[in-house]
Parts: sequence; C-alpha cells; structure tokens
Amino acid sequence: MNENKTNINWYPGHMAKAKRTLKENINLVDVVYEVIDSRMPVSSKIVDIDDIIKGKPRILVVTKYDLCDKEETNILLQKYTNDGYIVITCDLTKNIGIKEILEKTKQISKNMNEERAKKGLKPRKIRALVIGAPNVGKSTLINRLVGRHATVVGDRPGVTQNVSWIRISNDIELMDSPGILWPKLENQEHAHNLAALSSIKEEIIDREDIAKYIIVKLANLYPKNLMERYSLEKIDIDTIYDDIAAKRKVLKKGGVCDYDKVYAIIIKDLQEGLLGKITLDR
Repeated sequence: MNENKTNINWYPGHMAKAKRTLKENINLVDVVYEVIDSRMPVSSKIVDIDDIIKGKPRILVVTKYDLCDKEETNILLQKYTNDGYIVITCDLTKNIGIKEILEKTKQISKNMNEERAKKGLKPRKIRALVIGAPNVGKSTLINRLVGRHATVVGDRPGVTQNVSWIRISNDIELMDSPGILWPKLENQEHAHNLAALSSIKEEIIDREDIAKYIIVKLANLYPKNLMERYSLEKIDIDTIYDDIAAKRKVLKKGGVCDYDKVYAIIIKDLQEGLLGKITLDR
C-alpha cells in the first residue's frame, strides 16, 4: 500500500504575514524558544527558521516528551545537540523542563548584559520569542512559563499590532507568534506526520489518507501498539479497518464497516497518545 496517496500542502496567508512580521521584528529579540514535537522532531522543525531568526541564540524546546519513543527521539535529539543546539525535553502537563528553560535563559541574559555593560549600556530584561509549527505545544509552553503573574506589556514602538509582549518575570519578556509552516512541504512523509499529529488544518486533509498512513506507518514501526490498542491477533493491512470496526462496534446496517468512523478513531487515538509511545521520524 502506498503511504503517501495524496499530496499535502498548507501555507495560508496568515502564516506568510506572520513570517514577514517576525523577520521585521527579530532585532527586538534576544533569545528564541524553538518548539518541536518529540514524536516528530524532524518533521515539526520549521525548515526555513534560520532565515527568520538570523543567528539569535536559541533553545530547542522538545514538547510531549512523555508521549514519544524516547530511544528513537533521543537519537535525533543527539544530532541537534551535536550541531550546537541547546536541547531541553519537556512534559508540559507536569511542568517538567520549565526550570531548565528559565535557567538557560538567565545564562543567555547574563551574557547579553555583560556585553551591554562593556558598551556602557544599562542591563535590561531579556526578550524571548516563542516559535513553532501549529499544535506543537507552543501555547502550553507560554502558559507554563507565564504562570499567574503574566502582564501583557503591549506593543512596542514600531512593532505591528499582532505582535504582543508578555512579562513573565522581572527578567524576561516573551513575544508570542502564530504557528507557522513553510511555503512548500516538499517532503511528503514529513507532511503526513504533521497532518497525523494535527499540525495541519484538518479541513484540508483527506482523513482516509491520513488514517491509512498512520496504520501503515505503525504496522512497520510499532505493530504491537496496534495489536494491543485494537485487540488484534495479527495485522493484515487489507482487513485491519474491518477488524477495528468489528472490535469497536462501528458498523453500518448489515454489519458493514463504517470506514469514516474508523478513520476518525485511528487519527484521534494517535493524537491522544492512545497508540502507545511513538516517534514517527527516523
């Protein structure tokens, strides 16, 4: 079965506008929190991010670490570490990783203010940008960093209206940005991973295509996960949707599989972590 049946591309106008705004305002930023999903640490990494952040110090924030196959994800994260990234894994539901992010930020802030002092400038708050693809956990990260004492400090002079700054402590201000992708999703395996884990708007994807992609992918990488979740004795790609329909009792009149419901179940199970700890990238 062909995993990539349809070609996926999604780059709406608001993403292009957001990217332009970020490029225009990147000089106001001192450190970048680049957010990726641990279940797809390659697919969810913004391809052209270096064009946006212009060499700013960055912390690679790896979310949903509790949901990934750590052995496989760690192989990919080690490559990022070898490339010089500061990599911090997070389980944001338990606030794991937040302390480390703040500690690294304080170190970058210290370095920044030492450089300012050399130029005769006063120390100031460090300004951080949070950037990532849609639904990789960016909003949750901001909420965890902000806590209860957040104050929106408003638009800075010269900054467009859709860029807001949030004070998260006496030392750090945060710039939020919309989730962005890149103009052309040339790697269709990455595109399907993004779609499977809800980083691409559901209305523009073929649910059958994505569900079948998930099944084939997991049959290859994590067959036990599929068998356990759907109480299957074996995996037969030709009959698996009927098998799941029978187990879940999603049948139409005459005992026929309700394929639309089965596809929805498969996608939802993956996105909610019910198909076990998985990593789609290799």
